[in-house]
Amino acid sequence: MLRALLFLLIAPLAFAAPRDPIVQSVAVLYNTVIPGSEGLAKTYAIARGIPEENLVGLKLPDKEEVTRSEYDTLIRKPLAAEFDRRQWWQRSTNDQGMLQMNRTRIQIIVCMRGIPSRVLETSPPPPAGAPPVPETQKWMENASACVDSELSLLGIEGYPTKGQMNNPYFKKDTAFSEAGLPIFLVGRIDGPSFPTCVRMIKDAVAAEKTGLWGMAVIDIANKGRNNAGLKMGDTWLEATATSFIEQGIPTLVDRFDPTLPTNYPLNDTALYFGWYDWNVSGPFKNPAFKFKRGAVAVHLHSFSAAQLRNVSKNWCAPLLDRGAAATLGNVYEPLLHLTHDFDTFTRRLLAGYTLVEAAYMSAPALSWHNVVLGDPLYRPFLHLDGSGEKEDADAEYRALRIAQMRWPRDPAEREKQLRLAAQRMKSGVMLEALGLSYAENIQSAQAAVHFQEAKTLYNSNVDKFRMDMLIAALDRKGSRKAAAVKTLRDAQLRYAHLPEITAAAEWLNIIDPPAPPPATPKK
Repeated sequence: MLRALLFLLIAPLAFAAPRDPIVQSVAVLYNTVIPGSEGLAKTYAIARGIPEENLVGLKLPDKEEVTRSEYDTLIRKPLAAEFDRRQWWQRSTNDQGMLQMNRTRIQIIVCMRGIPSRVLETSPPPPAGAPPVPETQKWMENASACVDSELSLLGIEGYPTKGQMNNPYFKKDTAFSEAGLPIFLVGRIDGPSFPTCVRMIKDAVAAEKTGLWGMAVIDIANKGRNNAGLKMGDTWLEATATSFIEQGIPTLVDRFDPTLPTNYPLNDTALYFGWYDWNVSGPFKNPAFKFKRGAVAVHLHSFSAAQLRNVSKNWCAPLLDRGAAATLGNVYEPLLHLTHDFDTFTRRLLAGYTLVEAAYMSAPALSWHNVVLGDPLYRPFLHLDGSGEKEDADAEYRALRIAQMRWPRDPAEREKQLRLAAQRMKSGVMLEALGLSYAENIQSAQAAVHFQEAKTLYNSNVDKFRMDMLIAALDRKGSRKAAAVKTLRDAQLRYAHLPEITAAAEWLNIIDPPAPPPATPKK
């Protein structure tokens, strides 16, 4: 058994995580018109030990989008009245003449499925003959927003709703309960169906007990290569990959444009970050694909959360439908520099912060378009030190992490120990991880050797085919077209029965496209 890997089963190293969230400081909102919404609120409260008196029901329309007037009259004002009635806060007038919260019992607000997610722009059109407004300026100045982002400012009356407000928690590195800020952190348990939402809660609670272990997949696609305005997104994804690699998390990084091909063969995917397709694509088109329990998966796109019900449209709903426990998104066009900063988000998660803390630490603006979906209290990396409940399915990934902690500055010894363990345990995972590390260090020959060895140890044809795709990727990157084509064509013959083989065909169409049909002679 994998647990025989004795050198990796030593006591965990010391690891200081941020303080536990205070469940008494969490308020849960649900829609009284939709029975499933209240049931979901109670399920979540029980799962996290949140007092029943912290649940708040609001009578709301059954729709995802509301007007600004509806938001004010149906959500903001009734909820503020509940805070007053329950004596959850104290507010006073600030120097600008606005009513502002200066003390509160509640710090985190959780919206259940049934609470609308979008506030629609309702400002009048410009007068006839007015000069055209640049598109970027339109988005910067509009009053559309995510309901959750507006609720973060619930304690402040009279702030301008046109455009965005600076987020005072952006890039902080301290628990929100200690930050002393006059805002709320607002998360959402929402998705394609109520069963999906219940599964998100259960998966977060279960994964938090063991820690989140598995593969990371970073799909960069080099959007900034030909567009300097998009360079920031590439930079975030590169930094995210580096963060995972530094922690000993095996990380597959794809830098080819476009994004990963349809049905790309993935397994044990616990972390996914990519961009920039309008609708779900790549590995997630495969009906057989499922994320690992507790997975955090995010695709950067302006309208990734424009709807949360259709599992084939945009990104947030499909990723949750495929088994992710948490994701980030945008309900309208946020502009790239005002989306979640992936680098900050992942670093804060890895440090042990909650999902909602990491999301708000990475969001530059409030009263804006950003949303975080999943159990806000979820801490996927609470056991990154190797502690937590042990499961056999996680053993290889735990071994990789602990090896990284034991020999952080001695890669030769780390590789030696992992290779010995891989052969003893017949672990393709460990050899694949070593191959990915070599690939990132631009050592393609060593990477290919490890992928070939991993292929001999994997039992699943899907995993074997992934090794072929990784070897072909090395040759593509090294401009060895003939070698890449041969590997992909051989794979097509060997794995013709696999749905995943579509990925090889898509790459072949890029690197070795068929000749155009002969021209029809003119009569």
